Amino acid sequence: MSLFIGIDSGTQSTKAVVLDLETRKVIAEARAPHKLIEGLPVGHMEQDPRDWTTALDFVIQEVCSKIDRSQVRGIGVSGQQHGFVPLDEKGEVIRPAKLWCDTSTSKECEILTKKIGGPKAALKKAGLLFLPGFTAPKILWLKRNEPANFKRLRHVLLPHDYLNFHLTGNYFMEYGDASGTALMDVRKRVWSKEICSAIDRNLIDYLPPLSCSDKAAGTLRPEIAQQYGLSTDVVVSAGGGDNMMGAIGTGNVSAGVVTASFGTSGTIYAFAKNPVVDPDGEIAAFCSSTGGWLPLLCTMNVTTVTEQARALFGYDVKEFDAAAATAPVGSDGLVLLPYMAGERTPNVPEGTGVLLGVNSRTFKPAHIARASIEGVTLGMNYGLRRLADLGVKAKEIRVTGGGAKSAVWRQIMADVFGVPVVAMVEDEGAALGGALQAAWCVALRDGNKKAKLTDFTEGTVEVDEATRCLPDKSRVARYRALQDVQDKLSLTLRELFPQHRKLA
Repeated sequence: MSLFIGIDSGTQSTKAVVLDLETRKVIAEARAPHKLIEGLPVGHMEQDPRDWTTALDFVIQEVCSKIDRSQVRGIGVSGQQHGFVPLDEKGEVIRPAKLWCDTSTSKECEILTKKIGGPKAALKKAGLLFLPGFTAPKILWLKRNEPANFKRLRHVLLPHDYLNFHLTGNYFMEYGDASGTALMDVRKRVWSKEICSAIDRNLIDYLPPLSCSDKAAGTLRPEIAQQYGLSTDVVVSAGGGDNMMGAIGTGNVSAGVVTASFGTSGTIYAFAKNPVVDPDGEIAAFCSSTGGWLPLLCTMNVTTVTEQARALFGYDVKEFDAAAATAPVGSDGLVLLPYMAGERTPNVPEGTGVLLGVNSRTFKPAHIARASIEGVTLGMNYGLRRLADLGVKAKEIRVTGGGAKSAVWRQIMADVFGVPVVAMVEDEGAALGGALQAAWCVALRDGNKKAKLTDFTEGTVEVDEATRCLPDKSRVARYRALQDVQDKLSLTLRELFPQHRKLA
């Protein structure tokens, strides 16, 4: 028996799964919550990285109590992308981490873009624009706003790298998560000296060396191994960002598969053998954690929007779904532009939401419930259509996250996207991806030089056919008309915030 532990450290909680490689089944799971720091100014979203390690220790010990610990061979960690974990020379946390959803760095994005030579220069040098979610502007924010803390800075890690550091004691970063920092040339997979210098001349010395995603971050530190009751030979794989690990956990490791995650944020991504750089900068040209690339759309407003709508009427989840199901397709013309917390795609961090089409017929709980689901899904489809323009076309979409659990929502997805939609048997895709990557890493370390990641995803990753939804032609046409309305609203909003207009 060979067991592999997969970890997914997200914004709201840390999850662990144990994969039995012989049966290709998840045999144990655990979860521990953690919270955002409260009372911060609008736009500031932070967490204490030490809360993540506390949760990590808990979930690993919890799943280990349910299995034969002597059979654990590896651990793979997935973490929320883009978060900035600043460490001093001793590896101690200097201040709380600014997260992917922190939008307080708009000014720093403007400064960096100007220093580099404008948006097109940024796309040429990094493959990405400087957006508030990315890591680079967060580092400049620290330098401009907390110079005493910046003076102590000696190591820059991302959330999953910090957990790897906790487990192994090593400073390590792989291409996939690193590509979301906007500090890296995603085409060449190297740190950009020019971008780093635009922030600080010493910054490149504070970044860990970059590594292939099939390499190990290290093995367990003796004190951590003793705490968990595991061997010091247990390998900690490179790990990756939650989207990169989610791609592995949904079998999105070869061309033709598209994954959509409907969680706090929304992402749509696909595997590519070559870099896919969007000349408009709306699709992120990330590297994957499999050796390829992962063109990706991210929207910031998904279940946060539907949860607010649900709370507005005091519904539980089943009541909310039932209410949405009673409203007609298109909610009788009620359209929600769901920018409750600004938006990343399109890039309008100061944008606000719009509810259009309110009248005596539509100003009802059921219509608003359905419009909130339709609104965030149309927002995701904006990016799916952009991916298609760049040559990444979906024939089927594998969906994960809270939204994927709703049959009503899955059907709306299929009708909005215009392709079949299906959920996964194991919905903790990022955690499963971590376990699968760890198995791949250990196989290569054991001397199996021909081992491919697909050797492990095939037979392990399964779609749940009972959840499959097919698009209906009449509903697809209706949603295309609503898509045009929402896109026009979005473009109008960008005109109100001209610094965030689409690139020419």
